[in-house]
Amino acid sequence: MDPAYLIDWSNFLLRWLHVITAIAWIGSSFYFVFLDDSLEPPADEALKARGVTGEMWAVHGGGFYNPQKYAVGPKAMPAGTLHWFYWESYSTWLSGFALFAVLYLWNASSFLVDRAVHEWSPAAAGAAAVGFLAAGWLAYDAICRVAGRKADGSVGGDARVGALVLGMVVLASWLACSLFAGRAAFLVVGAMLGTIMSANVFFVIIPGQRKVAHRVVFMDHGRIVEDCSQQDFFVRTGERSPRAQEFLSRILSH
Repeated sequence: MDPAYLIDWSNFLLRWLHVITAIAWIGSSFYFVFLDDSLEPPADEALKARGVTGEMWAVHGGGFYNPQKYAVGPKAMPAGTLHWFYWESYSTWLSGFALFAVLYLWNASSFLVDRAVHEWSPAAAGAAAVGFLAAGWLAYDAICRVAGRKADGSVGGDARVGALVLGMVVLASWLACSLFAGRAAFLVVGAMLGTIMSANVFFVIIPGQRKVAHRVVFMDHGRIVEDCSQQDFFVRTGERSPRAQEFLSRILSH
C-alpha cells in the first residue's frame, strides 16, 4: 500500500479525533463553570452536616440530577467509583501531538523548514519543534512557582504572572517565526500553549486533587493553614487554625 495513502488517512482520522476530544475537554470545562455558578446553599440540614456547601437540581434527557459540592471534601470518600475528569485533556494532547507528528514531523522538510527563513536540517527542525513544547511548559511552570508568590509566601501575583506569560508567548512567537516556515511557526506556538494547558492538568491539577481526595488542604488568604487527614480535620476540631474552626463551626453546627 502506498505510504502516502496511509498518511492521508491518518491525517484525516487524527484531525477529527483531535477536534472531538478538544470539544469534550472544553465542553466539560464549561459545564463545571456553569455548575459552580449555579450552585445554591443547601436547604437540607443533613446535607449541611455532611459538609455540602452548594447544590443544584437539573433535568436532562428525561432524568433528574442533583450535583452537590463539598468545600473541602467529604468526611469519608465514597465506596463507589470516584470519576476523574482528566482524559479529555490527555486525549486532546495525545491526538494533537500524533497529528503534529504525522503532518509536520514526518514531512519536516516540506512543512517545518523554510530555507529562506533558517537554514537547517529537517531532523534539527523537528527536534526544535518538540523542544518548543517542553520548553514552553518548563518556562510557564517556573513563572508560576517563582512569580506566583507574594512576599509572605502566599499564592498571589496574578497580574505579574500574566505579564510574564504574555512576554513568554511573544518571545516564543518571535523565535518560532525566526526558525520555522510561516505556517508551522504559528502552529508550533499553538501546540506549545496546548501542551502547557494539558501539562498543567497532568503535573499540577490532578496530583493536587488526588492529595485532597485523601487529605484536607485548607487555605486562608492564599496560604495553606491546614494539611491533615479528613478524620483529624472534622473530628479534632479544637486543634485546627482559627480560620478553619470558624469554617467548621458554620457547617457542623447545623
